[in-house]
Amino acid sequence: MNKNSSPVIKAHRSELSRRIIAEYAVALAVYAAAVVLAALAAWGLCRLTVWQEQDMLYRLLHWIKEHIIQFGGAVVLAGWFVISCFFIKKPLRYLDEITAESEKLAFPESGQIRLSPELKSVQDEINLVREKAVKSAAEAREAEQRKNDLIVYLAHDLKTPLTSVIGYLSLMRDEPQISAELRAKYTGIALEKALRLEELINEFFDITRFNLTRISLELERVNFTRMTEQTAFEFRPLLEEKGLRWQLDIAGGVWLLCDPDKLERVLDNLIRNAVNYSYPDTEIALSLSEDENSVVLVIKNSGRTIPAEKLDRIFEQFFRLDPSRGTGEGGAGLGLAIAKEITELHGGSIKAESENESVTFTVTLPKL
Repeated sequence: MNKNSSPVIKAHRSELSRRIIAEYAVALAVYAAAVVLAALAAWGLCRLTVWQEQDMLYRLLHWIKEHIIQFGGAVVLAGWFVISCFFIKKPLRYLDEITAESEKLAFPESGQIRLSPELKSVQDEINLVREKAVKSAAEAREAEQRKNDLIVYLAHDLKTPLTSVIGYLSLMRDEPQISAELRAKYTGIALEKALRLEELINEFFDITRFNLTRISLELERVNFTRMTEQTAFEFRPLLEEKGLRWQLDIAGGVWLLCDPDKLERVLDNLIRNAVNYSYPDTEIALSLSEDENSVVLVIKNSGRTIPAEKLDRIFEQFFRLDPSRGTGEGGAGLGLAIAKEITELHGGSIKAESENESVTFTVTLPKL
């Protein structure tokens, strides 16, 4: 069970303990009252009865009268012992019940945990743990399957640029007399395919790093305005190649305490995502603003509306909007997951919205 249980669960546990203690105290009080009433009733009955000295019952009662303190103490102790044993066994029975039912946690699919009504709060907590285990296991299996599928896609896609590079280099080796124009063409194609090959290999490295390492921050004070402007400028050639245009609204003089390398990767991943999923001949809007406590970065592009069920999962690792698309379009499904992790490590938040054939990502970062 989680030792950091919520105050509500702790309150339920305290309530159960208080109830058992209260029941124990009431049982002792009732027993004590019953003993006193029985003694008074016996005393009254004995006074109304005419006894003979040779009567065995009279002798027994006379002996009890002479040893009333010892006899009364023995009766009280006997009753206290029986009641205590009952109430000691009660939580032990609860513990045995919880232990027996908790064995089902090894097989979460076996069904809900069922406990006595007195243990409803414990039952609810165990069932919550079971549901989280089932959900986590399903998410882990799904993430593993997405990762495996992606690796298969990447491994398959590696062959195409590699084959092209080898093919064009072989042509230039086997035909040394080809024209300079044709040689330049072959070299350009081979370079393009080699660059694509590098992208695919980098995606493999991303998968490995994301699974095996924990991102850590090296903070420094950074001119975030300049960083954003520079990153946007570096993407101009890619936007032109895709027939896209910038619509920039970047506030000046925005400073931020952050890890510049990591935060630059957030910018890079979000812009690259916008480029990959934008309609041709449209604008990508990038705005940067600040208030007293936070900095807000918004990137909006015109593209296919993302369904709500996919929008909720867009920051999951290895999740791709359209798994049927080849890895030539989009990345490994890690860019947004990494952007979310880096943003949250900075104490910020990131959200995605999509409507009317537009997609908007909003990153909010605290100034301190």
